[in-house]
Amino acid sequence: MGKNQHVTKHPKGGWQIIGEGNQRASARTSTQQEAVNKARDISKNQKSELFIHGRDGKIRERDSHGKDPHPPKG
Repeated sequence: MGKNQHVTKHPKGGWQIIGEGNQRASARTSTQQEAVNKARDISKNQKSELFIHGRDGKIRERDSHGKDPHPPKG
C-alpha cells in the first residue's frame, strides 16, 4: 500500500496534492476538482487513501482505494 494522498489549499494559491509525510507537493493545480481528479488516480495506483480537505483545512471527504480492513456489510 502506498502513501495516503491529501488534497489541500496551497499556501500561495490554488490546490495541492501532497503524499502523507512529504514536505513538498506532488502536484499543484488551480482548482480543487483538478487536484481531486489527479489525486484519485494516484491513490488508485498506489492502493491508498485519498483525503480531500476543505478551504478550512478540515477533512471533508475521504475515499479508500486500498484493501479496506472494514468493508461494508450486506
